[in-house]
Amino acid sequence: MDPGTAIRCETSKWGDRPHWQFDGFFLGSDEHGDWIGVPQGTHHHRPGLEFHSDVDAVTLVPSEGWYAATFHQPGIWCDLYIDVATPGRWDGTVLRMVDLDLDVIRMSDPLPASLHDEALVAGRAAGEVFVDDEDEFAEHQVLYGYPADVVSGALASCDALVPRVNAGQPPYDGTHRRWLAELTRLTSA
Repeated sequence: MDPGTAIRCETSKWGDRPHWQFDGFFLGSDEHGDWIGVPQGTHHHRPGLEFHSDVDAVTLVPSEGWYAATFHQPGIWCDLYIDVATPGRWDGTVLRMVDLDLDVIRMSDPLPASLHDEALVAGRAAGEVFVDDEDEFAEHQVLYGYPADVVSGALASCDALVPRVNAGQPPYDGTHRRWLAELTRLTSA
């Protein structure tokens, strides 16, 4: 796929239940995997909820791994949001994966002033890395019958991601900035 190619991201929840869908641009690939550009203003929707991106973002779909990592430009509450998911699979220009509930999140540092008090009330701090939706993952394992290999794949991915993000290991070391710059170049041309 050539850089700049329009792509569609379609995620589902286990059991082929629809989840987030949005459009973006293929930016390229590196040793970490494929990079997708999601410009500010992009419409995201799932059953019962929709929004437009507040800032530019790039998503890494690793060549191997049970996750998709989205890196945001400054200006929102988090700078990194990793969805633990089945490995992403391309079908032409459509990327598909199954979201497995668990999220590894790094709060922005510094937090936007408008969100500082809200983060404190939620018990979160600037730059904090945490796992979200563990309760949802436990509930859905039973409710939707996640197979044992899916549970172990999701947990292993989550357990490996947290220390890598905390240590700033590649690609969590600023690697994404190159791809954000490419998105800016592509959308301002």
